[in-house]
Amino acid sequence: LCVCSNNDIYYQIEYIMKLKIKRFFSANRCVIILVALMFLLSFAFSHIVAVSEASYNGITIVLDAGHGGRDGGSVGVNGTIEKEINLKYTLALKEKLVEAGYRVELTRKTDDGLYLESAKNKKMSDMNARMNIIKRANPNLVISIHMNSFSSPSAHGASTYYRKGDESGKIVSDLIQQSLNTYVGAPSNTGKVGDYYILNESYYTAVLIECGFLSNPEEERLLNTDEYRMQFINAVYNGILLYFG
Repeated sequence: LCVCSNNDIYYQIEYIMKLKIKRFFSANRCVIILVALMFLLSFAFSHIVAVSEASYNGITIVLDAGHGGRDGGSVGVNGTIEKEINLKYTLALKEKLVEAGYRVELTRKTDDGLYLESAKNKKMSDMNARMNIIKRANPNLVISIHMNSFSSPSAHGASTYYRKGDESGKIVSDLIQQSLNTYVGAPSNTGKVGDYYILNESYYTAVLIECGFLSNPEEERLLNTDEYRMQFINAVYNGILLYFG
């Protein structure tokens, strides 16, 4: 006859329970890990969404990288193709604006043009596609990015343009131009009225920026450097911030 004390019984029960728990976790380890991971991912995703929604400031900007596809735009004296450098400046500006809470839409994100291959007038097809993107976005501001070119290699400097009669466009054009003067030494003090399709056909506040002259060897070299591009983008960004206050 074995007589067990209360303590012995307690320890035996405790041992059995620990053994069962150990066996349970061992058998269901994968399930437990999977559930834990799902919980953590769900929490992380909800946190990211909340931060994203909280950071959006309610302002939509459309950025239009000029040219694209078969339409290369102007070509620099050292071979820079306008459509390619336009896109670089546009993507850099988008990154800056998104970080500040703006919703940014692009008319093009790649080297491709927006025209229909079947279109007889591909330039007009491309421009109409850009305008449709702008209308769908219903933006507070449209900014079209281009590079300039002229017969004289001495022409230089950035300039901004707005549609005639677009008072808001004039304000933001002036602010960006003045900021460019401060950051990169642009020669003009104010924006100018420009006769451009992207401005004339837009129902929204719109500005076209000629970032510099690819026909000027020194300016072409400068426009292609990362340092100058960021200085330029910071200037444009600063003008936008001043406009929206």
